[in-house]
Parts: sequence; structure tokens; C-alpha cells
Amino acid sequence: MNKKAILTATSFGSRVAEDESDELSSYFVETEQWRKIIAGDVDIIYGPKGSGKSALYSLLVKQEEKLRLGQRTVIIAAENPRGTPAFRDLAQDPPTSEEEFKGLWKLYFLTVLANYLRRHYEVSKTSDPNATEAINILAENGLLARNLNLIGILKAALDYLRHRVPSVEASVTTDPITGNTIVAGKIMLSEPSIEQQKHGFISVDALFQKLNEALVNSRITVWLVLDRLDVAFTDSSTLERNALRSLFRVYLDLNSLTKISLKIFLRDDIWRKLLSEGFREASHITRSLTISWDSQSLLNLIVRRLIHNSNVCTLYSVNKNDILQDAALQSELFYRVFPVQVDIGQKKLKTLEWMLSRTADASRRAAPRELIHLLAIARDEQLKLYELGNPDPPLENLFDRSAIKAALPTVSKTRFEQTLCAEHPTLKPYLDKLEGEKTQQTLDSLARLWRIPRDKTNEIADQLTEVGFFERKGTKDNPIYWVPFIYRDSLHMVQGGAEFRS
Repeated sequence: MNKKAILTATSFGSRVAEDESDELSSYFVETEQWRKIIAGDVDIIYGPKGSGKSALYSLLVKQEEKLRLGQRTVIIAAENPRGTPAFRDLAQDPPTSEEEFKGLWKLYFLTVLANYLRRHYEVSKTSDPNATEAINILAENGLLARNLNLIGILKAALDYLRHRVPSVEASVTTDPITGNTIVAGKIMLSEPSIEQQKHGFISVDALFQKLNEALVNSRITVWLVLDRLDVAFTDSSTLERNALRSLFRVYLDLNSLTKISLKIFLRDDIWRKLLSEGFREASHITRSLTISWDSQSLLNLIVRRLIHNSNVCTLYSVNKNDILQDAALQSELFYRVFPVQVDIGQKKLKTLEWMLSRTADASRRAAPRELIHLLAIARDEQLKLYELGNPDPPLENLFDRSAIKAALPTVSKTRFEQTLCAEHPTLKPYLDKLEGEKTQQTLDSLARLWRIPRDKTNEIADQLTEVGFFERKGTKDNPIYWVPFIYRDSLHMVQGGAEFRS
């Protein structure tokens, strides 16, 4: 096969993990981070946007059968991995406080867990008195109707929380005609009094204990896994703050349960925002890790996706196993496929460093999502060159320098529109005013562009720095704001420093 035919048959996969769940395992390398997750040593996984959190989540779900048979660990998705997040509709009528949200999380997790156990006992034709009692209580209180999906379970929990949950002060009343006890619901968020216990009231925490005991007796561990929380609460910063702060408090409350664990995948910028607003409980959250990528691991990612294509292996006469076991061979193959430099010059970066610098935001961290997108678009641009009658790239290369360079504007536009502006719509008017401007700005030049006072300019610039659009340089009194390459093409920005004119 010639280079054009090989490139036509070559794929780098999707930049979005949800779109390539069937292929991920063939690209994946079992890092120490992954081994900690799969062993159950880690509960909270942080990572930047596009760093691979959803990929790890998808791979974890793929291990469901292996974990169930090997470790007797059951993975239950507590948020929809695709489609509409279960918690998305809460923006219309959210819980009014963190405490109310904490109650919602507990009722929701309790019902999801009980729903699994009910099916487990029905299929296995076994039972446990603790589980039976808890399941019956939940069913009697309208929280365990059959055939509910996650959205239905959440709505049932919210309805109970809003209309039926009794308070600590609630008295038990009696119907004067029938003599029957009148009660809206018997599941409480706090511990019931002795009098309430006599009438069958029970706390959410006591129900969790009963289900945990049932799991101990069955020798089963359950992981309730949450991903896509940035999507679920994107419509309201207040909702997101209340939801996540209360979620982590519930996580700490459930830590004493030996057979029930929450596994939470969360963007690190959202976690940092929670910390900046004050979150005393953060020091107790220790079973966590942050996904990180360096140039070697990103090179490995590219090479794995390259050699997933058998025609590429044939063209370069390489063995997959040999390549993956030798970092030097990985670098050698990369520079057989790609040119040594994209921009020619003694002081210019080599191609791998160029790719990483062009796909990194102001934090200077390149994420797999944009890197994979760059490779996929570069392939398309190279095929366009063939369509226009251009010759093969020189030497052994599959890619010409111009194809790689031409791919960056598409990646920039996608990152700008679908990530930055989509997630921070209130900042978009200020971003739009940077169209065609210089890539290096000062507070004075920004105040002129935005036509707002200097103190307001400083506030907006800080927000843009926080979301990775600006890299802040200079001094505290005279900061300089530098726009990374990933955003420059989308705004047609010009290299250089802005000049302030009064």
C-alpha cells in the first residue's frame, strides 16, 4: 500500500472517550494510577478537562465482570455515562441548601444501592434479613418503585425529601376516627427520638448500615461511580457549589461503611474552585489522585494509537510489543511518521514539543483530548493535500509539516467554542473583544478594549486566568496577560504586545 492508502485507512480514534469506549482498552496502558484505582485504593480522581477522566471511568466499567468475579466488587453507575445526566434537571428547582442537598444525595445513593440488592437477591434466589428490612422500608415510603432509571430514582428521592421526610420535632399523630397512626414518611435524615423509633421511624444512616451488613454477609463490595459532574451542574455555579460540597460531605459520612464506596471523577479546576471558597472538610479527603501527563506519556499515547493501525506497523516494519516496551523506539517511530520540525529553524521546537505547546492551555498542560484532535485533523489535512495533487511527504513521513500546521485552527476553534465559551458564557463578551488583538495584554490595554474600569478589568482578567485563557506574567503591580497558542487561531490574534493609547 502507498502512503495515501495507508493514511486513508488510519485512525487516531475519537477525542471524546464516550465515543470510543469499545476501542479504549486497546490503546490503554496500565499505569500506577490505574492500578491504584482498580485495587480500590483511590476514591476521588481529579483531572483537567480532556485529561482522560471519562476514559478511566469507561475502562473501569469495562472491568465490571472481571472485578465482580475476581474481587467480588460490583460497579454501579450513579450518573448516566451517556446522554442526559440524571442531575441535570435539578437546575430548574434545586434543593435550597447544602443540608437539603446532602439529604438528597443520601436518599439517592441508598435507593440506587437497594435497587441493585433487590435484583441480586431475586436472581440469586437468596435473601438477607437486613437487606429485606431496608428494601421493604424504602418501598413502603415510595422510594423503590420497579423499573426506574437513575432520573426516576432521583425524582422519587427529591419528592420524598420535599413532601414526606419527617423532621426531628415531628410528632406522631393518630386518626381520631380509625385510631391509625398518621405519618407522611418514616425515613429521617437525622436520628429519630426514642418515641419515633417506637413508631417505626428510621434514619437514612441506619438504612445504609443495614445494607452494608447485608453486603458483608454476601461478601460483596459496591462502588457507586460518579462521572460527568461538570456537565450535570453546568447551568448554575450556586447549584454546582451546593451539590459538590454536600456530595463530599456525604462521601466522608459513608467512609465508615466497609462494603460501600463512592468513586468520584471530577475536574481539578472545579475542585480548586471549591477550595478557594472555603471547604474545611477537604483535609479529610485523602484517598485521591490527580491525572497527570508528561511528554513521555503523551508520546506513548500517540504511538499506541498509531500502532493500533496494522497498516502502519507493516509500513514501518515494527512489532507492537517491541515498540511499547522501549521508549527510545517510540520516539524513533514518531519521527519516522512525523517530520522533525513543524516550523523550520535552529531554535524552533521539535514536532512533539510543538504539538504539546500548541494544544496546552495557560496552565501549560497539554491534554490528550486536544492532542488526539490535532492528530485526527492533521490526517484529514494531509489527505486534502493529496486531493489537490501534492506529492508524498518526504522521506518516510506520513505527514507533511503543512498538514500539521493547518490542523491547529480547527482544534483552536473547537476548544474555544465547545469548551471555553460553552462552560463560561458570561466571559464570552470579553473574549470576543480580543478578536484580532495582540496575544500579550496589560490591564490598561484590556480596560481600553473592554471599556470598563481598571478594577473591573482586573477581576475579569483574574477569571480568564483561572479558566486557562490567560497566563499571568510580569509583576503583581504590572501584570502581563499572555494568550496560549490553543486559543490564538480561534480569535485570529496577532503575535506581540498590545500598546496602550490614552
